[in-house]
Amino acid sequence: MPLLDVQNLKKYYATQKAVDDISFSIERGTIFGLLGPNGAGKTTLLRMITGIFYPDSGDILFDGRKFELEKDVQNIGYMPEERGLYKKMKIGEQAVYLAQLKGLSKSEAIQKIKEWFTKFEMQTWWNKKVEDLSKGMGQKLQFVTTVLHAPKLIILDEPFSGLDPVNSNLIKEEIFNLAKGGSTIIFSTHRMEQVEEICDQIILVNKGKKILDGGVQEVKQLHKENLFSIGFEKLPEGPYATPAFDLAGTKNQSLIVKINEGYTPNHVLHHFIQQGAGIVSFQEILPSLNDIFIKLVEGTPLTRQFQPVTA
Repeated sequence: MPLLDVQNLKKYYATQKAVDDISFSIERGTIFGLLGPNGAGKTTLLRMITGIFYPDSGDILFDGRKFELEKDVQNIGYMPEERGLYKKMKIGEQAVYLAQLKGLSKSEAIQKIKEWFTKFEMQTWWNKKVEDLSKGMGQKLQFVTTVLHAPKLIILDEPFSGLDPVNSNLIKEEIFNLAKGGSTIIFSTHRMEQVEEICDQIILVNKGKKILDGGVQEVKQLHKENLFSIGFEKLPEGPYATPAFDLAGTKNQSLIVKINEGYTPNHVLHHFIQQGAGIVSFQEILPSLNDIFIKLVEGTPLTRQFQPVTA
């Protein structure tokens, strides 16, 4: 049974279809990427999942039953892109206050906050005010207040914004740990390389509609172009014409080939082995999520950074 099941959600503003009949489900312990350009409907979708907005139609099932705000909000941690910390409030008392809103007692809150503060090297921050924090420090605090009550569903909207590489890795490791511990995570970002590294599944929305969803590797396989990279001890001399493949370009000591319909990688390897070429590597080139994103949203073909063929 999935933790979250979204069924035919719709939300309209006057004539704008912010979310237009979107459905998907998220299995427990999954890191799920929510992707889309600005104005695609991602924020509206997240606000309906968290009960901030009510859908015009459709259903949200949480933990096997229809979502109930009063009952289920305690099991959700939401870190919005627009941060929601009180600037004049001391960090420690603010974290305790937010934890109590999620159902923790004061003693439980203090214990868990101290554990997280120690993990993130924030022990000396307790009596500082939020307005005295840098953007990255504020980001760490926001993350802690989002997850410290151990919610079943964690929603992170651009969680790495403003973080240096060291703290980005720290947050990333904790995201993996939370998923391993059974938390389900929705990760919304514009950074496609982070999605490839972190997420198990993705959904791409554009203009309020779902464009695709599925596992990251499944999506990349769906949009592959039969391109392969063949590395050589020394690039073989041309000509390279053959019915089995077309030469797409070169890259360092590799040839990039596109295998034609009706042929297999074995035909390509056989061709170069017959030539006596010293093959050191052979691998398929899959499109990046960024390539797929641009292709589907902008309707443009995939772009490749290969050197032109000179032979």
